[in-house]
Amino acid sequence: MLAGDAVLLAVLELFFLPLRLDGYVLPRLGDLPFLVSVLLAVVTTPWLVTRAAALVSRRLAGVPLAAWLLTLLVLGAGGPGGDVVLLVDWRTLALLGAGALPAAVALGNSLARKPTRPPAS
Repeated sequence: MLAGDAVLLAVLELFFLPLRLDGYVLPRLGDLPFLVSVLLAVVTTPWLVTRAAALVSRRLAGVPLAAWLLTLLVLGAGGPGGDVVLLVDWRTLALLGAGALPAAVALGNSLARKPTRPPAS
């Protein structure tokens, strides 16, 4: 379920990555990029990894991160209908860094913890 959430979030983040404050969809504010997808990735990918570590074995905690990255690469590079969805600028790097780095840190934290053992009877 968490891997499916990661796939859906990656799709949303990819499609909202080109948003700009240019007056067409959002208000006009100097034609600045609107990085809502980067902010969403910073919050959600580490949370998905942390929840996966709490619900399943620590080895499987990286599955949401892998699903998120795979979705970004497959859908972003190939795109639906052969379109290239990933932008060739700094916003793509910001999305990858904002999603992958905090999630990798959360995964490392979950793998570094000692396993909790039930008390001996």
